[in-house]
Amino acid sequence: MSKEENDRGAVEGIRGSRLPQEWPPSALPAGTRVRVVHDPAWKGPWAREFYGHIDTTGAPEPVVHAQAQPGELQYWVTFDELEYDADGDGPFRKAQIWGRYVQPA
Repeated sequence: MSKEENDRGAVEGIRGSRLPQEWPPSALPAGTRVRVVHDPAWKGPWAREFYGHIDTTGAPEPVVHAQAQPGELQYWVTFDELEYDADGDGPFRKAQIWGRYVQPA
């Protein structure tokens, strides 16, 4: 079992539903190298900007939040190094990140 399959099972158990696996045509492809960036309005949501890649834990899915941009997707990103969020929580090796913070590298 791959790390992503193992992670998928754990996340699905927590959320109580299956993660989507059908990749939206407009989404960045799996394996894309990305830079995770700060929000221009504040120094977050991560403690620093860093690199990683889009992984296949789950397909990108729409962000369901009042502050989401129209059509914004969230991606599973595996980090090159362990990272901390802006609140100091972590370290994390991957996370689901809103599209506005994910830039192709």
